[in-house]
Formats: sequence, structure tokens, C-alpha cells
Amino acid sequence: MRAATPVALPIAGRGASPPSAPAAAAAAATEYVATVKVTGGAGSENYRIHLVEAADIAAAFDSLSGASDQFPNGLIDRSGPEYNVGYSWHIDPHDVEFADFTIELCDGLPSDVENGTLTSDRYCPWSGRVVAMTPLP
Repeated sequence: MRAATPVALPIAGRGASPPSAPAAAAAAATEYVATVKVTGGAGSENYRIHLVEAADIAAAFDSLSGASDQFPNGLIDRSGPEYNVGYSWHIDPHDVEFADFTIELCDGLPSDVENGTLTSDRYCPWSGRVVAMTPLP
């Protein structure tokens, strides 16, 4: 697990403006859905990951902002889509991390997981980058 990176925030009342409503709502959220874009030979596909751990949420925001090249690596759960709409599987939100490198056996497109081409119990698309973060209520 990576150490948390400290973030300096302005203090209201000391010359700082209060956070906007969306920023305040996002800061209050403890769970997110990350939309991940995966690029492959035939184009690109998106899939979604439910994130519940603070370190994973921070890593996803780093990927979204371009501050990190890490990609998601998670355990495939074939019990249904959860937030991964359009697929019959999802990533276990309690067994996901953002990695610098992994074995090739878990790399591929989301459709490779769906159609069974990818046979690993983990999914780690090397080209996967977070393109959106949606806070959950």
C-alpha cells in the first residue's frame, strides 16, 4: 500500500474562498465510481470500478489528473455488473489497487473479460486510465 500524499488546503476565513458545492460534495464522498478508458488494437472501451478505499480513490484522482501513469489491477467478480453497466462482471471494490506494472496475463480490453478471452482472475489493463470520477451518495 502506498503512503498517503499530504494535500494543502486553504483555510476558510483566512483569505481563502469557500469550496464550490460540487467540490464540497466530492470531498464529503467516501465512495466513488471510476470510469476507466482502455485502449487496444481495435480502439478503446470503458469500464467502471466501485472504489471504497481512500488510497484507491486518491490513486484514481491521480490517474484522472495525469499525475500518475498507474493503472487499475483488481479481482474480477462475475456475480453481476454492480456499477460496471454493460458487462456481466465487476471488480471487487475491496481487492483493487493501482499498479505500476503487472503480469501480462491480466491485460486486455473489458470485452476480453466479458467474452472469456482473458482467463485470469484479475484484470489489469496496462493502458487503463481514469477518465471520470463520480461520487456516490
